[in-house]
Amino acid sequence: MSTGLSRGRAEVVTTLGYGTVGYFRVVRPVTLPDERATRAWTLVRHDGGMRIRPVGAHALLLDFAATPTDVAATVEAWRAELWRRRDQGDLVATEIVPAAATVLLDGVPDPTATAALIARWTPAPPTATPAAGTVEVPVTYDGEDLPAVAAHWRVDVPAVVRRLRDTEFRVAFCGFAPGFGYLTGLPTELAVPRLATPRPRVPAGSVALAGPYAGIYPTASPGGWLLVGRTRLTLFDVRAEPPARLTPGTRVRLVPA
Repeated sequence: MSTGLSRGRAEVVTTLGYGTVGYFRVVRPVTLPDERATRAWTLVRHDGGMRIRPVGAHALLLDFAATPTDVAATVEAWRAELWRRRDQGDLVATEIVPAAATVLLDGVPDPTATAALIARWTPAPPTATPAAGTVEVPVTYDGEDLPAVAAHWRVDVPAVVRRLRDTEFRVAFCGFAPGFGYLTGLPTELAVPRLATPRPRVPAGSVALAGPYAGIYPTASPGGWLLVGRTRLTLFDVRAEPPARLTPGTRVRLVPA
């Protein structure tokens, strides 16, 4: 066990774990006499690819930003593993919410014990993770930014359409607006920049690209993504169950309308 001091605070690093799961470290700040008590701590897996820390009294944040492999694939593998563990009764959590490089667990009765449990699990490889179904989205490829995407990709517009048509996307996480899924599947070298100035209004159903993601605007809203097409498919309906058609893990095909 090692201890380091910084600005009146001590950090204790304890090495735990043994056997096939390897080692992980528990990092917790220790209160010095001139400080108030704190319960903050961080658990780090032996491979350094996942850090777990508490968020409030009954939530955990799993952070994969330092993972040595594909971050998006790792987040998806853990999202699927945590959902599976919850379904079979190994995990208690009200919400399991993936993001770009994290997974948030809310409604966790005992965060400390749950973090130690999660650190011992190993998810199935991303390629072996079952999908939550496939949604075919009929798209009219007439977006005004298609020429700009073609220029970034150094191909012509028909080649952009073929690439989008032939790619199997997966919903990595949801955000920005209710029902807006961030779709992964394009190679990183095809990432495109957002507009320098966002449009004040993007029509509902607009299919767009930004960074490494594709997305579909479920409702009209401001937006700075590059528009490549449009769909009439309803993506969010408060009367449906679930309200969002595209949920994390869902495979998506952008088929020509």
